Amino acid sequence: MTLGQPREHHETIGSTNERARELAEEGAAHGTLVTAGEQTAGRGRQGRGWVTPPNVAIAASLVLRSYDDLLPLRAGLAVADVAGPAARVKWPNDVWIEGRKVAGILAEARGQDWAVLGIGVNVALDPASLPPEVAEIAGTLGRDPEQVEPTLVELLSTLEQRLTEGRDATLAALRDRDALLGQHVRWQDGEGTGAGIDQTGALLVNLPDGSTTALSAGEVTLSN
Repeated sequence: MTLGQPREHHETIGSTNERARELAEEGAAHGTLVTAGEQTAGRGRQGRGWVTPPNVAIAASLVLRSYDDLLPLRAGLAVADVAGPAARVKWPNDVWIEGRKVAGILAEARGQDWAVLGIGVNVALDPASLPPEVAEIAGTLGRDPEQVEPTLVELLSTLEQRLTEGRDATLAALRDRDALLGQHVRWQDGEGTGAGIDQTGALLVNLPDGSTTALSAGEVTLSN
């Protein structure tokens, strides 16, 4: 498995995921990579925007022909590996450092034909340059702009390893980096305390009545 070849790079693009979807539909090979120096109409979960300022962040999307149901978590873990020991994976698709979001993951699949894996990482971003409502939660790896490309190379290598390792190893590593463990969380249908990640990759939550539920999808937020 080789990730990142062939590669299509754009100085500016609306969405790397949209372009990667087009390539996937056209039969692009496994590992095909779309990157951009600036992304103006990227998408996160729940239809949220993900804007990448010029040349300070990774905006990348991969076409994958081989993947499993842990794909978004494997990708988040790979980003956390590169980001350093302080990085934590916030189920199901964010990477945080000290309570701030440094990366987002968006995986889109068409059956078992292909998946497009979008990864955005704030490598050298200055959060103060963002709108106030975003700046208050945005984080950064704090590297120099010249490190964006080397960080991408490192990420692709790490991601390749995470995508091919055994399920048990991935889940064990995720549990070590679980940002929600022991935290009070809310979601659309309730609230509780993060209690780990089960064997399917679902988030376990201890409920106020003493029972435990497993969340397999959806938006989860930390509650103060």
